[in-house]
Amino acid sequence: MSMCPSSYSIPFYPDISQPGPPKFYLLKLLLPDRKGLLHDVTHILSELELLIHRVKVSTTPDGRVVDLFFITDGMELLHTKERQEETCSTLIATLGHSISCEVLSAEGFQQGFSSLPPKIAEELFRVELAGSEICSSSLSAELKRVQTATINFDNSLSPAHTLVQIICADQKGLIYDILRTMKDCNIQIFYGRFRSDKKGSVNKGCREVDLFVKQVDGKKVIDPEKQEALRSRLRSEMLHPLRVMIVSRGPDTELLVANPVELSGKGRPRVFYDATLALKALGICIFSAEIGRQAASERQWEVYRFLLDDSKEFPLANSPTNRNRVVDRVRKTLMGCYN
Repeated sequence: MSMCPSSYSIPFYPDISQPGPPKFYLLKLLLPDRKGLLHDVTHILSELELLIHRVKVSTTPDGRVVDLFFITDGMELLHTKERQEETCSTLIATLGHSISCEVLSAEGFQQGFSSLPPKIAEELFRVELAGSEICSSSLSAELKRVQTATINFDNSLSPAHTLVQIICADQKGLIYDILRTMKDCNIQIFYGRFRSDKKGSVNKGCREVDLFVKQVDGKKVIDPEKQEALRSRLRSEMLHPLRVMIVSRGPDTELLVANPVELSGKGRPRVFYDATLALKALGICIFSAEIGRQAASERQWEVYRFLLDDSKEFPLANSPTNRNRVVDRVRKTLMGCYN
């Protein structure tokens, strides 16, 4: 008798079921209040691969705070007792033993997101920067360097590929913005070279990028109209990859941060982390935060909304100067101008 079966069928196209909606959990923390607390918790959850979708903060009469984090688990293990214990023990070890931590299922959680008022949405999602948004001379200089970025196409160096040469200001997320733009424009990259400026170079603070690319049909990018469309899109994404503004929400002050969503459905990494880091550096407490998506300007946007605490040390309601400081600090942190 043969040791092998006479026939053994393996399906060429495996039956891969589509992933279902993410399972939400409620992380409940009771701990003494202090400035920068939300960012510290965000840092720990990021290390644990837990993604925050909404935050609610309330204060108890004894000066403690109850933080409610609606989260999902990148490892999809938070339903297990071991993963829940790991999460709580890590938080307690880092934040102190005076905190109370609990992980619960949030089956009734609705990832709803109230749309922004039309006037605010129009201002937040517009293509061009307003002069009022450039609220510091150093940031203005950086934006001017980006605006003078050069993007050239060369079809003479390779018989099969188009060379795209980019010289622009270096900033955090630059390579990500270039690659996601190429992907969204159906441009395939076959080889890339990235060079930062050398010490003493006249192009100080700039980065040079060489990309050998093809269109999705395998052809070179020869059409001048297609070249100009890609050049315009790249320049726009490098100039204005993130939108930051501060608005009044009734008697309260709200910080808005928005970034384009990739066609694949993925959002920009570390936005929540960097925004809370900037607010911590300014000593501003966050009363609540939520993350949602909104369609505008023929694309999908991921929007972060932070309701800020108005303190005597850093008043926001009637202080345009302090509001500009918040926008400036958050944008610079997101762009990598602050460590």
